[in-house]
Amino acid sequence: MDPTRFAFDWFSAETPDMTLVQYELAAEVRSVVEPDDQILVCRVEALRVGLGSGHADVDAHLPWMTDGRQVWARWDAAAKVSALIFDRTAAQDLARRMSGNDAYRLRVRELGPVGRDAAAQWERSYAYLTASLGQASPDDDLILAGLRRHALWATLTAFDTGFGEALEGAAQLRQAPTTVRRALDFIDQNAHRDITVDDIAVAVHMSTRGLQYAFRRALDTTPAEQLRRARLDGAHRELLRGRASTVGQIARRWGFAHPSRFATAYRDVYGVAPSQALRRGRGD
Repeated sequence: MDPTRFAFDWFSAETPDMTLVQYELAAEVRSVVEPDDQILVCRVEALRVGLGSGHADVDAHLPWMTDGRQVWARWDAAAKVSALIFDRTAAQDLARRMSGNDAYRLRVRELGPVGRDAAAQWERSYAYLTASLGQASPDDDLILAGLRRHALWATLTAFDTGFGEALEGAAQLRQAPTTVRRALDFIDQNAHRDITVDDIAVAVHMSTRGLQYAFRRALDTTPAEQLRRARLDGAHRELLRGRASTVGQIARRWGFAHPSRFATAYRDVYGVAPSQALRRGRGD
């Protein structure tokens, strides 16, 4: 940054688990962001601006989103920066409540929005949030909760996060047969135990083959895969509590005999290594 060309104007507003930031900066800037326990959505408006991740460029005329992937930016004149920052764990929990799908995993598949109409909608929502948060009092808990929900919904639908699929999955689950829903409840309540697909079938008074067919027909998955997801979710919660000494200890406790396979499965779902989640849980 060149201090002889520096000018700065800043506005920020916070709700629990979300921060809105907007600033105008006249300077030569080179920056890199790589959020750890946050989700960042940003728009940089400038005459000459470059954005990218690794060796790939990002469309600098549109907002972008990252849940951990490194993004670099550079500009050499005045720029207006608009950003929303969500706590990752809180956003995951709220997204599950909004979708009604407890199996949803919030992951940013692409940095850019799903289209220009979606980008424009996100920017309109951002402008609304800026005006509304500027008028809200810190004591307006219900108003702030509503604005946070609006912000996350607008963000998850503007970018490729799998949120639309979660909404469809929740509707599919509500229409699933009673036996399948009972099996899902049994899995959620007993995933920490040494249960098998046969045990799940016995619990809902079905044959194993019949249960597999019912899951495939209603949810396009299998009881074994659902059990694996429930155990991975349990391991995730335990990692974030930071109470175990090693990742391998948690993996074994949740039925994953091979730490390397567990690490791969965990990274595929949560976007970070389990060792990183454990360090975060300990506050390292």
